Amino acid sequence: MTTHEVTLLPGDGIGPEITAATLRVLEATGVRFAWDAQVGGMAAVDARGTPLPDDTLESIRRTRVALKGPLTTPVGGGFRSVNVALRKEFGLYANVRPAYTILPGRFEAVDLVIVRENLEGLYIGVEHFVQVGDDPRAVAESVAIVTRHGCERIIRHAFEHAVRTGRTKVTIAHKANILKMVSGLFLEVGRAVAAEYAGRVEANDLIIDNTAMQMVIRPEQFDVVVTTNMFGDILSDLAAGLVGGLGLAPGANIGATAAIFEPVHGSAPDIAGKGVANPAAQILAAGMMLEHLGELAAARRVREAVRATIVDDGVRTADLGGTAGTAAFGDAVARRLA
Repeated sequence: MTTHEVTLLPGDGIGPEITAATLRVLEATGVRFAWDAQVGGMAAVDARGTPLPDDTLESIRRTRVALKGPLTTPVGGGFRSVNVALRKEFGLYANVRPAYTILPGRFEAVDLVIVRENLEGLYIGVEHFVQVGDDPRAVAESVAIVTRHGCERIIRHAFEHAVRTGRTKVTIAHKANILKMVSGLFLEVGRAVAAEYAGRVEANDLIIDNTAMQMVIRPEQFDVVVTTNMFGDILSDLAAGLVGGLGLAPGANIGATAAIFEPVHGSAPDIAGKGVANPAAQILAAGMMLEHLGELAAARRVREAVRATIVDDGVRTADLGGTAGTAAFGDAVARRLA
């Protein structure tokens, strides 16, 4: 049996608690792991004096795969975001966030994936103030930078994801009617890439505000949605809201040489140590990691075990209307797998 070497970053705040629950679930799958435990965020500042130690980066370079809890970006630590720094360091250009119905009583037909460009757009961080008269902060400017290479890379990733996972439609979300250059280039490249997949994957394009409205009105019309950095950030949280919130929202950051899997919520320091955090997003992110590692059957079992625990067994954390704690939820999912 293959043993997968994976970098483990338990994270800050609730991170260690939800990671511990996730590790019990992964153990129950029977898949074998050799974990290389490292630190990042505030835990790394406390232990090593920096939010991203060299040992952590070297571990990810070696294993090429990481399972990560939420990280807190330290104030004044030199990073706009530790997560952004990791994405830049490893060229993790694709942010992949699935959303599918688990909770009964909400939208029953949500099963979509947001593929978000991760390294360009407004989040590239090119911004400055402009002085007017005596006021040095009279005007703030932020520049969106979009490259043809970046557009093609993320859009092709979305179409390849659709082909690989048996999905049949890709929607290109844009604002080319107003942002005629940065969004216009994305749409231009998107239509060209879509033409290469004609006959295999259906494609359409929608203006971003209409996409958001349609996702709320009729989410079942979406399969894979590909878009730029900020638009994808917003749409992916909207999609999570359709299926029960960020507690059920896993994510992956994927590049050519590394992939990092994580829950998309924050470190929630206000409830850290209380044992009440929902570990489902971290467990589902571990399921995405299993799929990435080629453990497809185990990945399906994890997703089904989470669904069955919530729906069939009625084991839910407080954010889902239940009373189960972090450890109890993880143990219930592990029992389902066993």
